[in-house]
Amino acid sequence: MSRLFAIFIALSASLLVISPAHAEVRVLTSIKPLQLIAAAVQDGVGTPEVLLPPGASPHNYALRPSDVRRVREVDLFYWIGPDLESFLPRVLQGRTLPVVTVQSLPELRLRHFAADSQSHEAADPAEHDHDHSPGSLDAHLWLSSVNARVIAARMATDLSAADPTNAARYKSNVKVFDERLDAMDARVKTRVAGVAGKPFFVFHEAFDYFEDAYRLKHTGVFSVAAEVQPGAQHVAAMRTRLSEVGKTCVFSEPPLRPRLAETLTAGLPVKLAELDGLGGYTAATAQGYEQMMEKLGNDLAGCLESL
Repeated sequence: MSRLFAIFIALSASLLVISPAHAEVRVLTSIKPLQLIAAAVQDGVGTPEVLLPPGASPHNYALRPSDVRRVREVDLFYWIGPDLESFLPRVLQGRTLPVVTVQSLPELRLRHFAADSQSHEAADPAEHDHDHSPGSLDAHLWLSSVNARVIAARMATDLSAADPTNAARYKSNVKVFDERLDAMDARVKTRVAGVAGKPFFVFHEAFDYFEDAYRLKHTGVFSVAAEVQPGAQHVAAMRTRLSEVGKTCVFSEPPLRPRLAETLTAGLPVKLAELDGLGGYTAATAQGYEQMMEKLGNDLAGCLESL
């Protein structure tokens, strides 16, 4: 009996060597919106990770040593590209595993800060976003469901290559994601239709893709470089612009409202509100991307409806 048992153990061990247990593909994304898309693709198979914590800016995040290790060790890494996460290129030079620069994917519908941006046509310097120079790529590309579909399809292809066992599941997840996005687009269009002609301002020109998809358009951008305190003349010009428009909303992004906001709007029929284009606190579930987009529509329409 002991001899048979020993043979059984030896055979079992050899089978384990020949057929190792399936290991989940580790996916890391730079920002939450990419994690939300990956969560839809990996639904039922794995859970993607995200690099930046809620509230962190993708423009100037300071990586910790543990962040650098994660970037270099995960199986698949997705980031928007140097036009958004300027802190990442140096770290990615030391990575040997696959890196996907999303802004370079074929079939994306990309926008640039130039003639297609009303705020850059304005003569008033108060209506220029100092973070985005004319002609540069608008890297907030995830705020278009058309682009989200392209990104999801690429993720499914990559995951299927790394994990052929679950290839059919990834393909099915993308199909379901596409169907949910169709329904989400219809809901958001209906939600914002009643406020499409109302003026609103933003502190950061980050929502052009969203606006274009749902027939909205900001009236102006009140943006000042973070390290520069605006002078009295600049603030007066912005207040004049607001007073000319009348009742309106000015949207900042969480977690911090610009110090300028209260001074800018004091005594005017203006409401301050937030739009979270990064979905900072959205749960990374299969429906997370749609929830982020619908929240944007609800928050924008809610403020404008309350005027």
